[in-house]
Amino acid sequence: MHYPIKVPDAEAAGIIEVFSPYDGKPVGTVECIDAKGAELALKNMAEVFRDRNNWLPAHERIAILERTAFAMQARSDQLIATAIAEGGKPYSDTKVELLRAIDSIKISIDCIRSERGTEIPMQLNPASMNRLAFTHKEPIGPVVAVSAFNHPLNLIVHQVAPAIAAGCPVIIKPARETPLSAFALVDIFHQSGLPVAWCQPIMIKDNNVTEQLVTDKRVAFFSFIGSAEIGWMLRSKLSPGTRCSLEHGGVAPVIIAEDADLDKILPLLAKGGFYHAGQVCVSVKRIYAHQSIARKVATDLGILAEHMTVGNPADAGTDVGPLIRHDEVDRVEFWVIEAIAEKAELITGGKRLSSSLYQPTVLFNPSVQSKVSQQEIFGPVICVYEYDNIDEAIEQANSLPYAFQAAVATQNIDTALYAFKHLSASTVMINDHTAFRVDWMPFAGLRESGYGTGGIPYTFRDMQIEKMAVFHSASL
Repeated sequence: MHYPIKVPDAEAAGIIEVFSPYDGKPVGTVECIDAKGAELALKNMAEVFRDRNNWLPAHERIAILERTAFAMQARSDQLIATAIAEGGKPYSDTKVELLRAIDSIKISIDCIRSERGTEIPMQLNPASMNRLAFTHKEPIGPVVAVSAFNHPLNLIVHQVAPAIAAGCPVIIKPARETPLSAFALVDIFHQSGLPVAWCQPIMIKDNNVTEQLVTDKRVAFFSFIGSAEIGWMLRSKLSPGTRCSLEHGGVAPVIIAEDADLDKILPLLAKGGFYHAGQVCVSVKRIYAHQSIARKVATDLGILAEHMTVGNPADAGTDVGPLIRHDEVDRVEFWVIEAIAEKAELITGGKRLSSSLYQPTVLFNPSVQSKVSQQEIFGPVICVYEYDNIDEAIEQANSLPYAFQAAVATQNIDTALYAFKHLSASTVMINDHTAFRVDWMPFAGLRESGYGTGGIPYTFRDMQIEKMAVFHSASL
């Protein structure tokens, strides 16, 4: 498939070729823009927002989103196939992702229906007499969104649908590896009645052009999902007044108490750690298990890993697919070899199966100084550590500059509440894995893991302002 430029009047500045991360076969192409194209995209977006008489009314936004959800359902097979081909997430998981993306559209509709301002009390003192005040919600302005590869359908929806719902024109730049799903989704938005200038998908080869786009003074809100290094750098260069949200990664910790129900929690942790080959910002990565059960935890996780099918993501029975790039397989392999050299015990895995596939791997007691303990591996690797005292486990869990979602497994309410209180995280799961998420809940990275709060209602709220009207009348 081939997608031409979606910016009106812009000229192609090259072509991005998209290849399957699994077997390297060509999947499609997308035309990209240069600095002139970026300026046109910004101009288009700024002009439609400046014309307040032609802002999209709520009923039109609802109708567009309703038609979009219906069309996504009707084209589900095509969308799933495209996402698998370019992103490599296994079929069963990609199908779930599509269903989530459709639900995210519906949540955005619910946000419009529940949108409202508030009355601000007046006449409480002599200065406020004869006054009536209330607030009204308005779109914040033009939005630029930069997305990641690992959920090529739902991440795009999480950034674009709230913008449409809030009444903001948006430019969306998907990841270099997975642009086809984004362009397909935006086509559906346009075919569902959204004017082209209100959502422009773009691809850019030159990072300087991306920076030009993001830091332009006409941008009111910047939405970013990707690496911390790039996210924080771009935030530091935003124009004065541009608000933003950043979603980066983490090295999600799990504490397993000695009374935990291992039969229930371990399959969840295996799923949470090896889902999409560990390429998720809240994947289970560090498990701190009480010393009385730590080896059993590691051994049983290893057994679960060995029973997972690794291979072609298009096959319905595949559990773990490829990493997004071959050099990522190289990096994961090197980190694991290095950890073993630094005295980690290899329980299972530890080998590449091809240039794109890496075995689900469990390491026991890696050094706390190893890269696998200190950084986000973003691959199918889970580390298990033993601890004597829960405070020791919490200290290690909190020791990194990342804080996102964490978990504790226990049958004791006091242990659960203690961990909830003391873990540095925006969300603490009790008897669940760290990668759990539904699309209406808050989703926020703390410290170096991000800035602001994701989740459809929260993004919708961030993409609006609350404008107040104050009436002064002697009749009041």
